[in-house]
Amino acid sequence: MAVYTDVTPEELEAFLATYELGRLRAFKGIAEGVENSNYLLQTEVGSFILTLYEKRVNPADLPFFIGLMEHLARRGIDCPQPVRNREGVALGTLAGRPALIATFLLGTSVRRPTAANCAALGAALAALHKAGADFTGYSRVNALSVAGWRPLYDQAAARADTVAPGLQALIADELSVLEEHWPKGLPAGVIHADLFPDNVFFTDGRLSGLIDFYFACNDLLAYDVAICLNAWCFEPDGSYNQTKGRALLAAYGAERPLGANEIAALPLLARGAALRFLLTRLVDWLNVPPGALVRPHDPLEYLRKLRFHRSVESPRDYGIAEGQMA
Repeated sequence: MAVYTDVTPEELEAFLATYELGRLRAFKGIAEGVENSNYLLQTEVGSFILTLYEKRVNPADLPFFIGLMEHLARRGIDCPQPVRNREGVALGTLAGRPALIATFLLGTSVRRPTAANCAALGAALAALHKAGADFTGYSRVNALSVAGWRPLYDQAAARADTVAPGLQALIADELSVLEEHWPKGLPAGVIHADLFPDNVFFTDGRLSGLIDFYFACNDLLAYDVAICLNAWCFEPDGSYNQTKGRALLAAYGAERPLGANEIAALPLLARGAALRFLLTRLVDWLNVPPGALVRPHDPLEYLRKLRFHRSVESPRDYGIAEGQMA
């Protein structure tokens, strides 16, 4: 989440007039994240999130996101729901951008996940994968999977070494390995693809909701697991916490057991996930729009994670239990 596009009160009030949400009481920009412009709205009816889509979001993908959130909610997944206007339309236009109002979920994200948080996340991720299995109305190719990494590298390569010495060569080497050996034929379906701690809410210690589905797509389910291992199981000093990894993987496997081929591919998938976020963070770091209310994430965090994955010798290094290896 971030704010790139300013919205005036007059523009917003005119937009809200097409909804049954009452009068506007307050709104403010949300600074976290780097993709879309987001505002917290307070109306006479309650609290909502307003999203204006820009940057990497293709407007043609928006029906997928809207349909997916509605589908997942029908399958019991707690996630934001698109609010439709008086004409039954969820997507509108505001300040020259495609815009969506969604329900506001109660809860808070955790900054330092515990093993218990990781277990709750693993179970929720498996439930999401199972709930998305019959979402057939739309499909969306993952533009930020292995085929999309070299174009990102091309955008950043010339200035990569200004961020860290030798970064350009390291990424080029990693790209060559992953492009040649990326797993094929693993179970696939709808994935969240961005399930970081700030996209997961907890209430009284219980996982209460998942948000920010704007990278969701069709891809390898185990790749989504690898993204979460990267996002949830590393400590601030860059070390991998195997206890957290074991909790996440065991809880996921209790709901949706990983196949032997998925487990064997986990080290490569984790490398790919680390490279994906290293690249997107690097591009964003080098291209922050002037004056934008945005906090770009540090790409070097994912460089450290990538170096760990390159040293991994077995899926056991991630906390896979012996019973899951069978």
